[in-house]
Amino acid sequence: MTSDQNRDAPFTAEVVEAIARHMNDDHPADCLEIVQALGGRPDATAARMSGLDATGIAFTVTVPGGERAVRVPWAEPLTERAQVRREVVRMSAEARRALGRAPHPRH
Repeated sequence: MTSDQNRDAPFTAEVVEAIARHMNDDHPADCLEIVQALGGRPDATAARMSGLDATGIAFTVTVPGGERAVRVPWAEPLTERAQVRREVVRMSAEARRALGRAPHPRH
């Protein structure tokens, strides 16, 4: 197994696609807040999740001048799909605090 394959495990392309579809369809504001507060792009006006692996989550963001790739690391390496939800919820809450916004009622 190559180091890239090892880094991506255990998330198959199908799992990444399903998570990205859910994030982009149901949580676009969360994606934007995460990249603004945790991804170093406070100038972002839109964000779409573009991938993830065991060490972080990737977004394509719209900023003045075009689109850019932004990667935000997880707090720790993830080994199971169920951990992704917990980590995204954590990131979203951390981002909202950093941006001075109230927590989501669903979290």
